[in-house]
Amino acid sequence: METLGLLAGIGHLPVDVAHSAKEMGYKVVAIAVVADTDPELPEIADVFYTINVGKVGRILQTLQQHGVKNVTMIGKVTKEVLYKNGAIIPDLIAIRLLASLPDRKDDTVMNALVKLIEDNGMHVMDQTVLVQPLLPEPGVLTRRKPTEQEWKDMQFGFRMAKELGRLDIGQTVVVKNQAVMALEAIEGTDACILRGGFLGKGGVIVAKTAKPAQDNRFDMPSVGTTTLTSMAYAGATGIVIEAGRTLLVDRKHTLAMAEEKGITIVSMTESDLE
Repeated sequence: METLGLLAGIGHLPVDVAHSAKEMGYKVVAIAVVADTDPELPEIADVFYTINVGKVGRILQTLQQHGVKNVTMIGKVTKEVLYKNGAIIPDLIAIRLLASLPDRKDDTVMNALVKLIEDNGMHVMDQTVLVQPLLPEPGVLTRRKPTEQEWKDMQFGFRMAKELGRLDIGQTVVVKNQAVMALEAIEGTDACILRGGFLGKGGVIVAKTAKPAQDNRFDMPSVGTTTLTSMAYAGATGIVIEAGRTLLVDRKHTLAMAEEKGITIVSMTESDLE
């Protein structure tokens, strides 16, 4: 049985990935790299550790001890932790890694980490191999279809999210009446949604897409019940995601929550903008 190393962030997605990996015949060694990972993860993983994301050397050593050859990185690890005192106590390897970077852009940090893992004899997998069932098809995923104005805002928001991703800043935008209310940066998706809803006084649309140069080994955009909770609080009425390139986490519960809150979810491709 081949062993998969799962570096897990916040959210339910690492649990979905662990289930999928086990169905594919992997033994799963999960390492929670941040606090507050899903409590189901230790139950589904064959082996479970909690190791702070700053302890890169210990993470690598643990993976090697279990004979891991393939690694996947899944779940939310906001870049905010890089700037929060006490959130990361880096070891020497992490200090050297960060010191070698020309900037702190998301892809710069993650590509350096991927290279370090692969330099230590392991392969970082394309996330889509393990989460293909979570990639939604194009179309309206909820019973409620978007209104004409919501549809216009979704197309506009989709374009804006693509431009934001092209700059490697974030993946989420909040719009209303074809005006941008908020752009995601270091604060993350949920804070962006809440800010956009406040500025738009409700009735906003959320758009979340993959970056044009998205590296499928890490940081694939995802939407789940946590996103919808933030949307409901912010008064958002709909969300558009990119078909085949955005993960719909815990699909059954996410869609059920959307129906309950009256939120419309649309999955589209760039060709739908033409």
